Amino acid sequence: MDAGNISRTKVRAGIVGGAGYTGGEMLRLLLNHPDVDISFVHSTSNAGNHVYDVHTDLFGETDLKFAAELAYNIDVLFLCVGHGDARKFLEANPIPADIKVIDLSQDFRLSNSPEGHKTRTKLFTYGLPELNRDAIKEAHNVANPGCFATCLQLGLLPLASKGLLNSEVHVTATTGSTGAGQSLSPTSHFTWRNDNLSVYKAFEHQHLNEIGQSLKQLQPDFNQPISFIPYRGDFTRGIIASIYIDTDLPEAQALKLYHEFYDKHTFTHVTSHNIDLKQIVNTNKCFLQVKKYGNKLLIISVLDNLLKGASGQAVQNMNLMCGLDEKAGLKLKAVAF
Repeated sequence: MDAGNISRTKVRAGIVGGAGYTGGEMLRLLLNHPDVDISFVHSTSNAGNHVYDVHTDLFGETDLKFAAELAYNIDVLFLCVGHGDARKFLEANPIPADIKVIDLSQDFRLSNSPEGHKTRTKLFTYGLPELNRDAIKEAHNVANPGCFATCLQLGLLPLASKGLLNSEVHVTATTGSTGAGQSLSPTSHFTWRNDNLSVYKAFEHQHLNEIGQSLKQLQPDFNQPISFIPYRGDFTRGIIASIYIDTDLPEAQALKLYHEFYDKHTFTHVTSHNIDLKQIVNTNKCFLQVKKYGNKLLIISVLDNLLKGASGQAVQNMNLMCGLDEKAGLKLKAVAF
């Protein structure tokens, strides 16, 4: 551990919004993290209840209770609240300057420069380690990327790094039901979702803005449309995206480019073989399959929307910010079967 960042034996963490899917995943990860102690889990609606009353799989793992009040004797604060609520929370609850903040909402992801987003409250760095690892290590506050945004960016960043995104980007991607959050809606009930598929937010998904922002960070002249068709899947967790562009780049060179780009990034792996969701569900990994068909380069990208697409990546960012082993607490077993 880097004593210049965190001098104690363990990092003290607080979680705001601990009752939802991302809050529950954060609890599971941090309870098993060798270098972290959870100081408090905040939830107004569940204050006083054991966390296992909500996250029933944690029965026998912890006696933590949800707290109604915040505590400031912490090193890192995770905001696992809804979109729009993180900004309101920070404006209503000034956080001491020595506490690092990692926000899992979309409130601070967009910026006018690669370095971060200036608000009345904080300066945030965009927390995609495969793009901004060095900046994250020095950051005090991080905006965790969205799940679709992470999946699609990891599929496109190597091409942008060489200025090769010079045609329309076509994307079709399907996400599990947990991507909709824990609050019920007509399209998240089991009876509607099971044995069903549907398109939503075609060509106008909110993650397109942050995807474009990151691609321009590597390829400043990028101005091609990203035609993105998202699907609601009839499974619980995971995202599978198929991405293709027109390019003269041969398959062997494309594979070499992807391997070299992610060579030093421990959670993103490249192959020419078929990949599937069960390889990555319950892990912090992203797998990329790169294949050429005529003049089309096809990239398949798969990840777990709750881990590499949310809480797992947030823990990865915490590890980088606090000078810990980047993989600490994230050596997870895939579902596999």
